[in-house]
Amino acid sequence: MVQRQSPDQRRYETSVVIVGTGFSGLGMAIRLKQAGIDDFIVLEKSSDLGGTWRDNTYPGCACDVPSLMYSFSFEQNPNWSRMFAEQGEINEYLQHCADKYGVREHIHYGVEFTGAEYDEQAKLWTAATGDGTEYVGRALVSGVGALHLPMYPQLSGVERFQGEIFHSAEWNHDYDLRGKRVAVVGTGASAIQFVPKVAEQAEQLHLFQRTPPWIQPKPDRAIPEGLKKVFRRAPLVQRAARAALYWVLEARYLAVFNKRFGKLAEQMSKRYIRKAIKDPELREAVTPNYAMGCKRILLSNDYYPALNRSNVDVTTSGVAEVKEGSVVTGDGREHEVDAIIYGTGFHVTDAYSHLSIIGRDGRKLQDDWRDGMYAHLGITVSGYPNLFFLLGPNTGLGHNSVVFMIESQINYVMDCLKPIVKGKVGQVDVRKSAQDEFLEQMHSSLEGEVWSAGGCQSWYLDENGVNRTLWPGFTWKYWMRTKKVDLAEYEVVAR
Repeated sequence: MVQRQSPDQRRYETSVVIVGTGFSGLGMAIRLKQAGIDDFIVLEKSSDLGGTWRDNTYPGCACDVPSLMYSFSFEQNPNWSRMFAEQGEINEYLQHCADKYGVREHIHYGVEFTGAEYDEQAKLWTAATGDGTEYVGRALVSGVGALHLPMYPQLSGVERFQGEIFHSAEWNHDYDLRGKRVAVVGTGASAIQFVPKVAEQAEQLHLFQRTPPWIQPKPDRAIPEGLKKVFRRAPLVQRAARAALYWVLEARYLAVFNKRFGKLAEQMSKRYIRKAIKDPELREAVTPNYAMGCKRILLSNDYYPALNRSNVDVTTSGVAEVKEGSVVTGDGREHEVDAIIYGTGFHVTDAYSHLSIIGRDGRKLQDDWRDGMYAHLGITVSGYPNLFFLLGPNTGLGHNSVVFMIESQINYVMDCLKPIVKGKVGQVDVRKSAQDEFLEQMHSSLEGEVWSAGGCQSWYLDENGVNRTLWPGFTWKYWMRTKKVDLAEYEVVAR
């Protein structure tokens, strides 16, 4: 492995700098190793790898994409314990991948990426970090992801609260919830997983809901040992099962985001609510009044039963203020609580606003993205040569596995990186005309779709109401678009 360090120990030089060690960063590092490229460094702000699946350790944390699809295609795991893997098992899988493909030695831990600047004359990126150390590379690959900066709500008076406060992404495992009066703010993907666990321990749980989510039953079950044995002995059987599952999930795009099929899906979910919740007032409170798919569709078998418990109270009138030992709601009721847990999600559409990234001619990404994030195929931005985003703008999903999207992007990036690393190419910069054409096509596809016209506010949309998060279509279409780099869309400069 090549890592050239300056005498003052504050500067490293390499070919490729990768940021992050979740599925994106590790996947990129592994593909470089598979291509025989060892000259790269991976920056990780924490003391261990894993990204989202390292940080989110709240009770009940699990994936809502089937395990067979939520894994690298080149590293299938025949030993998944469940159809939908839990946090610890996914983190173990990422650790296994790092060990098997020898990427640990490339990771610099405790290094917080704060920004980067491109030197067009030298054709080099210099990545800045929190402790002042610089990492210089010919290319920069961002795998920072979108689910790593917790979103905290602005609650009036919260600074005077005398009890315990924490976000689901920063769970305080030292705090004993048994016998406590607990307030949970938010009813998103994390909350519906930890609320049932908290309800089992707390004396009283006050759930403050702004908007109810659409929830479907989770088809989860333990994977039989016999099937695992088949997968181990006949990997092609597992690949066939994965392929079949992929197309089932692709079909969900029609079932959920097509208006005609979406209505049918809504009726099925309402039937689930009627069956799970008998109290008419509670049933009305948790029934969405917006189109399914407008927000992320959630999967759970124990959330509605938890709301039926006598120690759980669902409040929909909003939080008016927080006092020293209570939460006051919009209807004037005061709820005495010992702890407040936020299940309010993450900064997504503004995930890069805290980073200083400077491209050609001193242009700043923060300025270019002031009115919303964008990127050609979600990967490259004109004016920022040799900078590649993994799981960038408009490449998230609501129906299939983002790992499929990440692998598609990694293959695309590799097409660009190989000539750069080998010294044949100095820089590649997507042409603004190609970028604009792609963005026009994409936003035309988004126009009138459920995400912006479904009657809700969600983390898919930015402050201007534009979907900057999801890919508006089938994933196979994205795979086709990214299968090979079209060099006509790029300005290519020799070294």
